[in-house]
Amino acid sequence: MMITSHMNGYVQEASGQAVNHRERAVDCPGEEGSLVEPPHSAHMERIQHYQEELRKRRDEDSKGKHDIDPNASLRLQKLSQNPKVGIDNPTFEGKENATKDMSSPDPVVELEELLQALRLAQHCLNDAQSQQDVDLMMQLLTKEEFKTAYTIYTALSQQMSRVSPTSPLTAQAQDLCQEVQRILQSSQQEEGLELRTLLTNPHLQALMQAHDTVAGQEIAEENVTQYLGETVKLVRLEKARDTPLGATVRNDMDSVVVSRVVKGGAAERSGLLSEGDEILEINGIPIRGKHINEVHDLLQQMQGTLTFLLIPSSQIKPAPHRQTVIHVRAHFDYDPSDDPFVPCRELGLSFQKGDILHVISQDDPNWWQAYRDGDEDNQPLAGLIPGKSFLQQRETLKKTITDSSQEQQGKLWCSKKNKKQKRRNTSNLNKITDYDDILTYEEMSLYHQPANRKRPIALIGPANSGHDELRRRLLSIEPEKFAVAVPHTTRNPRIHERNGRDYHFVSRSAFETDLAAGKFIESGEFEKNLYGTSTDSVRQVVNTGRICLLCLHTRSLRVLRSSNLKPYVIFIAPPSQERLRTLLATEGKTPKPEELKEVIEKAREMEQNFGHFFDATIVNMDPDQAFHELRRLIDKLDTEPQWVPTSWLC
Repeated sequence: MMITSHMNGYVQEASGQAVNHRERAVDCPGEEGSLVEPPHSAHMERIQHYQEELRKRRDEDSKGKHDIDPNASLRLQKLSQNPKVGIDNPTFEGKENATKDMSSPDPVVELEELLQALRLAQHCLNDAQSQQDVDLMMQLLTKEEFKTAYTIYTALSQQMSRVSPTSPLTAQAQDLCQEVQRILQSSQQEEGLELRTLLTNPHLQALMQAHDTVAGQEIAEENVTQYLGETVKLVRLEKARDTPLGATVRNDMDSVVVSRVVKGGAAERSGLLSEGDEILEINGIPIRGKHINEVHDLLQQMQGTLTFLLIPSSQIKPAPHRQTVIHVRAHFDYDPSDDPFVPCRELGLSFQKGDILHVISQDDPNWWQAYRDGDEDNQPLAGLIPGKSFLQQRETLKKTITDSSQEQQGKLWCSKKNKKQKRRNTSNLNKITDYDDILTYEEMSLYHQPANRKRPIALIGPANSGHDELRRRLLSIEPEKFAVAVPHTTRNPRIHERNGRDYHFVSRSAFETDLAAGKFIESGEFEKNLYGTSTDSVRQVVNTGRICLLCLHTRSLRVLRSSNLKPYVIFIAPPSQERLRTLLATEGKTPKPEELKEVIEKAREMEQNFGHFFDATIVNMDPDQAFHELRRLIDKLDTEPQWVPTSWLC
């Protein structure tokens, strides 16, 4: 269970005026709080009095109901304190219960009474047709088949009308069976021997095991209504060492209130705790008036069954609905320890740019609950990540504050601004509020490429990073598998060049028309001639069943991704400056130190500004190792589905 401290708002925490987090995790290590405890409320005396009355009533109800001594073990003693919940098996009802069922209808008697009524009615009928109908009905009622069917119907109706138990009393039925067996070891009575044989039956032991499994997920909740003017309820949850409770609470005046139920915890699985519930007691220990740090210490020491006395939330509980899981790729790095706004840092989920996150709850639009891809088994509780709209608003606010600060620093003595300056500031504000420019998340889906329609491979990297060399090596080794897109140009063809094989030769007006229509992935001008690679050229390679290899500038990625080509983007990153110098020396190149530094700096800028578009990264420490890693990534596209933007599949 997570613990929430009471704070006045985001701004206070962000400015450093408050040192405590709004929420705190009992099942995770955290810093000790130092807030002053609110005064203890006298209202707890009424709850204690009620609890005592409830225990006395249970003791009285349990007297005389157990042939086995309930004090023989602590677990049996605890179970005997619970009121009887369930139904009796009519097969084993004894003679002492016969009088209880006197009021139950006997099907044989009912049929006899119906026959007598039909005989009386027959004497009152004058027409022959009606008398004939009564004769047919009486013949039906006297048949043995009908009597048997009616007896079965009556028994089923009575059984279905019984009240079934709503929830289990314990999740340790197997342990109880073993304790009863030990108690019966010295018994020589016929009933004791029969019971011991029954309890050692493998089928019954398997039934008890199944019972405990289900009961662990549905431990009972006992509602108690209107005591001293307040509606309270008792809730039992199992706290296991490997499954945290998964709920957060906050201080509200002298009350401790449930503020969040976290996916994956015992509280969420049981469905018994709701946001807004006030906790009055935990295992008989008063909670109202305690600070959340005290509740934190208390719950850390508790294991097993926890009994909560709650005042239910006055909020209308929404109808249960199936949560839709969405999968997103993070376009930014996130560290909850550096985020002053996260409600509970212990629950904050850290991730890096490019990570796939499985969002399982968006009930709180500001803080989603999610798992990192691959961490579902190692992460029992869902983590908190900032919601998309909240993140956009926060980043917009940061930009506004930064721009205002820069404006204040650069402001001159004159206080008035001309109209041109005001118009420029208004334009900047419009740019700031454009949420599409703020990197947050992108919804993803799994996609397995067809065997006859390979995804284009886009190699990205700064000059001298080796990405062009890797492409040439792939083309030379397997020309039947890899190919390049035929570029377009406006220059005249040379003698040995053929249209459609070396270039697509087009007029300048046609080139500019296609360029304006967004058909070119990249384009440029050299010696007054235009050159470019079109999406149609890439599609022609894809339609042949081969893999199209592209070496692109990062600014071309947006156009490529907006097409329906579904590219797989691999970033070829340079190694360290010294290693890069050694690799270039083997090629006969002698770059200057500032040129090497420029290559590494350019790679850093590419990764920072466009890293959210990269599907994989290869650090080119060794050309052979980089080539084998590139081949492995390309081959994996045939054997494993990959995450792609959901918009590509619409």
